[in-house]
Amino acid sequence: WYQRRVRAEEMLQKKTDFLEGKITQELMTAKKAGTKNKRVALNALKRKKRYEEQLNKIDGTLCTIEFQREALENASTNTEILKTMGFAAKALEGAHKEIGDIDKVQDLMDDIQEQQELANEISEAISNPIGFNQDVDEDELLAELEGMEQEDMDEQLLNIPSAALNLPSVPTAQPATTTHEEEEDPDMAALAAWAT
Repeated sequence: WYQRRVRAEEMLQKKTDFLEGKITQELMTAKKAGTKNKRVALNALKRKKRYEEQLNKIDGTLCTIEFQREALENASTNTEILKTMGFAAKALEGAHKEIGDIDKVQDLMDDIQEQQELANEISEAISNPIGFNQDVDEDELLAELEGMEQEDMDEQLLNIPSAALNLPSVPTAQPATTTHEEEEDPDMAALAAWAT
């Protein structure tokens, strides 16, 4: 089909070129004879008109052939795509048959979950120290530590040397005040003037 189509297109293209040449020739004949010989000019225009009609038919035929070529190319592409999709569907079907039904997949996932939980339990059991006073309550130990800290603090308060207790007496008289005018800061004076 491809070679026939190419030959038909080539033949129609040659005929198109021939007709375009004839149309140009008849147009020149009509122009030359235009005012001198109206009959020759009219006949040339009639032939030109027939050539143009043939040329329009050939253009329509070429368009039809081009449309068919595009349709065949699309059909060929679609065929290849469908074949590929068919192969992919069969490959998926084969993979699913190899996997089995969904119940088998779910059972496998459950087994994996169980094994993961078991691994976590083993890891936790291994990480807990064995025989290192596991029976001692941590709250009791904290209470005992707080008691020891309180005893230590009490002992420190009781053992303060008496020399450290000789503190000066509290003054009873009023302190003497001196009167002198403070020098005024120029920046403060400017700020006070601005604020008022």
